[in-house]
Amino acid sequence: MARSSRLVALLLLLLSACSCRAAGNNPSAVVLPVRKDSATGQYLTGFRQRTPQVPVTAVLDLGGASLWVDCDAGYVSSSYAGVPCASKLCRLAKSVACATSCVGKPSPGCLNDTCSGFPENTVTRVSTGGNLITDVLSVPTTFRPAPGPLATAPAFLFTCGATFLTDGLAAGATGMASLSRARFALPTQLAATFRFSRKFALCLTSTSAAGVVVFGDAPYAFQPGVDLSKSLTYTPLLVNNVSTAGVSGQKDKSNEYFIGVTAIKVNGRAVPLNASLLAIDKQGGGGTKLSTVAPYTVLETSIHKAVTDAFAAETAMIPRVRAVAPFKLCYDGSKVGSTRVGPAVPTVELVLQNEAASWVVFGANSMVAAKGGALCLGVVDGGAAPRTSVVIGGHTMEDNLLEFDLQRARLGFSSSLLFRQTTCNNFRLG
Repeated sequence: MARSSRLVALLLLLLSACSCRAAGNNPSAVVLPVRKDSATGQYLTGFRQRTPQVPVTAVLDLGGASLWVDCDAGYVSSSYAGVPCASKLCRLAKSVACATSCVGKPSPGCLNDTCSGFPENTVTRVSTGGNLITDVLSVPTTFRPAPGPLATAPAFLFTCGATFLTDGLAAGATGMASLSRARFALPTQLAATFRFSRKFALCLTSTSAAGVVVFGDAPYAFQPGVDLSKSLTYTPLLVNNVSTAGVSGQKDKSNEYFIGVTAIKVNGRAVPLNASLLAIDKQGGGGTKLSTVAPYTVLETSIHKAVTDAFAAETAMIPRVRAVAPFKLCYDGSKVGSTRVGPAVPTVELVLQNEAASWVVFGANSMVAAKGGALCLGVVDGGAAPRTSVVIGGHTMEDNLLEFDLQRARLGFSSSLLFRQTTCNNFRLG
């Protein structure tokens, strides 16, 4: 633990040096707008990069190792630089490869004596090799009524990806923006560049209206007059000691965010299931993680059956209809009542460490409107032997404020903002 802390401290020092002084005064927070792509269920964000600056659209990812962008399709910039193979930054990246044989015209994707990384499309699980480079990156410091003014990192480190790596991403996306705990993901790099706290808050919307990621120290203020800064419930962020990435070293730990779900309840009643599946085993299997690239919550087969059976028993009076893939339990939506927090159905409760820290999921986050007027329980069967037993997907997180505090290793959550008659689209900063 002490060695890890020293490495992070060294990284912050090195990043502060290589980003050497962000343009303008250091902001206390920066933000990224987020919108949902209706065709894929992916969450898209945008920022400005390069010289001259151009807008870049990327898929938001709670996993991954760093920001990566397509460098093959016309990456033009006068300010990029490769990360030398013998540099401290390259060693911290744990790179096992060095680009030495590129014979084409120098470009971000073709540089010799340059540290190599392994960008991964975490939607398709495809990885490739790519150069680690730095370039200008600008992000907004305010969110409403419009993003701006911009805070600029002169030398933000990211990985070059190939055009084929964007296959499976939402239309217009040319890369993926990692929010993980990794050393070169956005939270740590932005904190080092602008010298604010290593934490971020994520607020996803269920529509194309703008949600937000806010990095650093800012009040969590929403219209009309709702401040959630001091009213979050916290649970520890756990470390999976075995990497879940497509390419990793033997002793690498996972960069993803795991939490300690110890039980699941439906309508306040405990669901009978194999509790050992909820713990992370020595091989890194099992446990519960959060994912923005999974549109819906994914459950190991036996857990999925137990939860859907319990939910069906609690909703026996609601007429069922034929299942709509990928869901197994669907109802006649016209026969389901409505409440402030979505369809009037039993709650699904994720018990976290203890009863006082439960994440209660209401109808807006548990039910999905499907074709033909069906309303389905939004959990997907992940198979009998998935790497992770419970993957909390994007739909479950929508219109919930989630604070990932990397310094204190904890997750703060608000439960549904609909209870407070607001949504993630009503976040205000500025």
